Amino acid sequence: MAGYCSQVYSQKFVNEFLNIGVGARAHGMFGSVVANVNDGTAAYWNTAGLTELASPLQINVMHAKWFGGIANYDYVSIAKQLNSKNKSVAAFSFIRLGVDNIPNTLNLIGPDGTVDYNRITNFSASDYGGIFSYARTMGSSEKFSLGGNVKIIHRSIGAFGKAWGFGADLGAKWKSGNLTIGATIRDITTTFNAWSFNLTEEEKKVFQSTGNDIPLSSTEITLPRLIIGSAYSLDKGNFTYLMELDLNISTNGTKAGVLSGKNLNVDPSLGFEVGYYRKVYLRAGLGNMQSIVNQVNTAETDFEIQPNVGLGLKLGRLKLDYALANIGSVSGILVSHIFSLGLDFVPGSSK
Repeated sequence: MAGYCSQVYSQKFVNEFLNIGVGARAHGMFGSVVANVNDGTAAYWNTAGLTELASPLQINVMHAKWFGGIANYDYVSIAKQLNSKNKSVAAFSFIRLGVDNIPNTLNLIGPDGTVDYNRITNFSASDYGGIFSYARTMGSSEKFSLGGNVKIIHRSIGAFGKAWGFGADLGAKWKSGNLTIGATIRDITTTFNAWSFNLTEEEKKVFQSTGNDIPLSSTEITLPRLIIGSAYSLDKGNFTYLMELDLNISTNGTKAGVLSGKNLNVDPSLGFEVGYYRKVYLRAGLGNMQSIVNQVNTAETDFEIQPNVGLGLKLGRLKLDYALANIGSVSGILVSHIFSLGLDFVPGSSK
């Protein structure tokens, strides 16, 4: 009924734009970086990793087109060392995922039944996330670090609806020799979005006459999710090697997942990186492991795994990364080209 408001609570597929991931390096390793991430993108993957920032100030940016070029994804972050003694770092990250120039045909047909294409306007459906982060090392050995962030979320559908949300993440990292273990709890406080809609009476009538439900004010919640990672690195002269295994543990159980139950899902992923002279990097990742229905014989299932690949260049204070992945496209086909840049600012350095 028009004008009736209710509270609807959702636990799955809420704020999915915050689960896509940032940085081409991480995408090339299929997001298996919770333990090894050590730059400004750690504010997203594992805030504790910010303590390994290599410069007093660092900026990271990324732009990508998802879902066959329909959606634009933009990311920028700035991270700054606050105290070199106990290695405390603060960061701010901004993420936007938007589908622009969507035709609004609600007023296409006038009250007298005539069609007027001049009544078509355009709008955008956009998701915004602002992340404020802080991390520091614990103890004199500096082997252990903790970090956390606060997320402010704004989602909008043209002038029709908007939502505000808030949440928090917590991360930890322990490093000893070649072994690093990291863990992050996303949405540890349970992230929520509160939606409100603003439709005219004429627009509500169009919804009703076309058999569509009138959107109601609602509240969405995102349950906590735990990600654990273990990384092992080797330095062999001109070459460096890195491998990481991550386990993404959530309560969104699905029968398709390789390790899943009714209320629990464990998604494993693997990431690899080989570096040459610490300037050129080759990366690969495996993930999205699941059982899918065989298209020929629906009584059978096939095991599917998705690969990602990537490259990286470090030229002085500038880092350029590229990844070839699959975001929202045909399964098994790598069509998403991802580029990101990182820039270190070092006082008194001209390199």
